[in-house]
Amino acid sequence: MKKELFAIGDVHGQINLFQEMLTHWNEATQQLLLIGDLGDRGENPKACFVLANELVEEKGAIWLKGNHEEMLLDFLEHPEDNYDLYLLNGGLQTLETFLHPGLNDEYSPTEIAMLMISHYPTLKERLKNLPLYFEWGNFVFVHAGVDLSKKDWKKTNPRDFVWIREPFHTMKNKTGKTIVFGHTLTPALYGDNKTTDLWIQDNKIGIDGGAVYGGALHGVVFDSEKLLQDYKLVNQGYVWDGRV
Repeated sequence: MKKELFAIGDVHGQINLFQEMLTHWNEATQQLLLIGDLGDRGENPKACFVLANELVEEKGAIWLKGNHEEMLLDFLEHPEDNYDLYLLNGGLQTLETFLHPGLNDEYSPTEIAMLMISHYPTLKERLKNLPLYFEWGNFVFVHAGVDLSKKDWKKTNPRDFVWIREPFHTMKNKTGKTIVFGHTLTPALYGDNKTTDLWIQDNKIGIDGGAVYGGALHGVVFDSEKLLQDYKLVNQGYVWDGRV
């Protein structure tokens, strides 16, 4: 077990920021963890997926399931039922980088899903097997949060691990753990639509600075007991429109 953990927030296709953030990771001493939402929106979701997969396979990285990974998996398994929702959440950018631009005008949802599965036969299995959370010392890392109304947070509904918002943010954390999460932008958590710093409250740490919307990508270093350092890379290329 390595002495420290390096957690990277929601990347959302921002391959340049992702690669830059990795220059701050010390592979020899730090376990790498990706909080989820590698694709959808951004300049190159496919490149982010490929790099994340390499980091898991070759470097032992932990890649947690986010709601955007779940939406892609849902689309691949039931394309006609889930295509519109996936596109509404930035999925077309992912599909086009995996296949080619303009595919929405050429193929049905079922045909697109079949193309994805035939061209990338290991993708669906990778998405299915992504863990929902990771424990590290005093910390729990999870994409969206946990159900704090449950006596045992591990019995959180699988959907809540990747989708939960308000109940988790406002309910008292009595788990005895500090919960590190992405999913909800820190500008939304602060309530001012602009603060992209880490959100730290009630033994909860929000690390999604909204990089894809012109916010910041965070890379946060922990040991088993405390937060040690935060690397913050600001993305000047987009303007956040308030969506979370």
